[in-house]
Amino acid sequence: MLSKRIIPCLDVRDGRTTKGIKFINNVDVGDPVEMARFYYEEGADELVFYDITASSDRREIMIEVVRRVAAEIFIPFSVGGGLRTLEDMREVLLAGAEKVSVNTAALLNPGLIADGAEAFGSQCIVLGMDVRRVAVSAATPSGYEMVIHGGRTPMGIDALWWAKEAERLGAGEICLNSIDADGTQEGYELTLTRMISEAVSIPVIASGGAGTPEHLYQVLSAGRADAALIASMVHYGTYTISEIKQYLHSKGIPVRLTW
Repeated sequence: MLSKRIIPCLDVRDGRTTKGIKFINNVDVGDPVEMARFYYEEGADELVFYDITASSDRREIMIEVVRRVAAEIFIPFSVGGGLRTLEDMREVLLAGAEKVSVNTAALLNPGLIADGAEAFGSQCIVLGMDVRRVAVSAATPSGYEMVIHGGRTPMGIDALWWAKEAERLGAGEICLNSIDADGTQEGYELTLTRMISEAVSIPVIASGGAGTPEHLYQVLSAGRADAALIASMVHYGTYTISEIKQYLHSKGIPVRLTW
């Protein structure tokens, strides 16, 4: 069985790592370069970097910060935020990222997924999904809707349909973020995660809501996720990556242990 991955997430705005709750009221939690190096040394399996206002501000990603982070770590590194073209993707990969994450631009131009997969390989293309729970309707039969621009713009597009469509277009992985659970530290959205994980054959990273190691156990087992994104619980020093992994190991979850 493949090891489950533990992935710290750096949400970056104006060159600083921030953390909010349900995509609002973000506060400064540190320097992304220093934090990336710290998490790498702690045993993180991968790292995710989001320039969280690049899409909504309609600007390019902070490429120099990406380069500085990439120079400090030697684990897979996924970067997203404001990537709209193949040239944007190429620039991020040349700056040191192993994967690019597309979210807003992919929903507005689904062909970007296929073009990116053809140019760089599906393994490089991560579909970022920001999802909000809504009433079941003809447009959203799963009860989950896609939202773009950092949670600001609802799209009226069903999340389950979009996950399957993105896989068909060539996405190699999905990072599934529940806006309802984001930053709450009350646990991942298990129903959503399991629904998407069982509907696609590509890896699914659960995101939003981690507060305790038990939450990771739940989403990696009952939620069927292949990896778990974490932020608040490590940004604020509540748990270390080593503590989280040792707990998961004790519960029978396969993880890469480092001592």
